[in-house]
Amino acid sequence: MPNFANNPDRASWLHVGSDSDFPIQNIPFGVFLTRDDVITIGTRIGDTAIDLGALHQLGYFDGIPLTDDIFLQDTLNDFIADGRQTWRAVRNRIAEIFDENNDALKSNPKHKDVVLFRLDEIEMQLPVQVGDYTDFYASREHATNVGTMFRGKDNALMPNWLHLPVGYHGRSSSIITTDIPVHRPQGQTLPAGANSPVFGPSKAVDFELEMAFITTDANDLGDSIAVDDAEEYIFGLVLFNDWSARDIQKWEYVPLGPFLGKNFASSISPWIVTLDALEPFRVPSPVQDPEPLDYLKSTGNKSFDINLEVAIRPHKSSESVVTQSNFKFMYWNMAQQLAHHTVNGCPVNAGDMMGSGTISGPTPDSYGSMLELAWKGEKPVQLKDGSSRKYIEDMDTVILRGYCKNGSVRIGFGDVKTQLLPCK
Repeated sequence: MPNFANNPDRASWLHVGSDSDFPIQNIPFGVFLTRDDVITIGTRIGDTAIDLGALHQLGYFDGIPLTDDIFLQDTLNDFIADGRQTWRAVRNRIAEIFDENNDALKSNPKHKDVVLFRLDEIEMQLPVQVGDYTDFYASREHATNVGTMFRGKDNALMPNWLHLPVGYHGRSSSIITTDIPVHRPQGQTLPAGANSPVFGPSKAVDFELEMAFITTDANDLGDSIAVDDAEEYIFGLVLFNDWSARDIQKWEYVPLGPFLGKNFASSISPWIVTLDALEPFRVPSPVQDPEPLDYLKSTGNKSFDINLEVAIRPHKSSESVVTQSNFKFMYWNMAQQLAHHTVNGCPVNAGDMMGSGTISGPTPDSYGSMLELAWKGEKPVQLKDGSSRKYIEDMDTVILRGYCKNGSVRIGFGDVKTQLLPCK
């Protein structure tokens, strides 16, 4: 089915600002609570939220094989499970409905009153029920920086890193969306020079600039997904702040990896931008040397040119952008990650989430965590209000943003904002 929704010449009868992340070519999917306290699946054009459940009930999706309640749910899981053909048909229809030359809804005030909402009339919800969450470690620059800090430059990358997308299974219970605060975690740490651990609040809470992709039902137990088929099972992407307590993590992670230092919270942006919407922004992946094994060799451009930034906003102060990076820096792309995840027969389900791992670029101003930006606290990051940060302080708000832009259109993710509260 052709992807008509991406037509760069299409304009909407809804107002869209010139710097909006959400033109009619985007059409992301999310879940929100309406002014009538009804949870619905929706989309967004400009600063207008659109109730897809109401649109469906009014007959605007006639001809597309959808169940009556597909949009009357509190998660996108069932819609995602319907597969790419359905996603594309729905995006194409939405593009038609809101095209500036289509008067069907535009000239029907009664219908518009139940379908359209201002952003201040809705409350965004977690868009999917995350059954499984996997976090990769797929940025060569990030892995090299961290390895250099703790093992030295000559041993920065572990022997397996250039041969496979390293990852671990995490928890899904503490994945949250924007504007939900996080409390400083507590746990065991080993103070410098000490022989025994102490218990207390983490003194090294950090953000991790990541993106995450959402999968659909993909394979049965025992079956694997070929790398060049993998994108058929990827619904879309969100911004992902994978919070970390570096001091807790440092003490606990050998031999089995992250645990309490990572599982207290991860924050995602509420609108899922589909892989279809990102199609115009494909770019080549970094050259991989040594050449991957056959099951990880992908063809075509599997990376995306997504500009990313992180800002820190101290309490009652203005924000400071502390890093600017790009998703295209990822050494292992999403298709390789999903192929590797399933090569042993691990099944993947609708709503599963896979984090990219911290996205760091080649220069110090593009590093994706405070651990790197402040280099273990040795080079504090200066903020606009005159303060500095080694790690995130209580009452700070961390903001992630991301967008793609070419000569024709800008497609963005909005933002995800999370305030760090004191330890309970």
